[in-house]
Amino acid sequence: MYELEPVFVQCPYCWEQIEILVDCSVLRQDYVEDCSVCCRPIAITAHTADGEVTGVDARSEDE
Repeated sequence: MYELEPVFVQCPYCWEQIEILVDCSVLRQDYVEDCSVCCRPIAITAHTADGEVTGVDARSEDE
């Protein structure tokens, strides 16, 4: 059974490191999550394979 894996990403607005949770049962995820520091929307793309996070991209929503 796959679980949620914590990953740290840098907010493209305030540059703070924030923690997100990635569902390792989904191979590719595209979603928007608000920064826990500045509350601006971050477009997240996460990739997983074999129950592990293989890559995460965090970018401003307007990119």
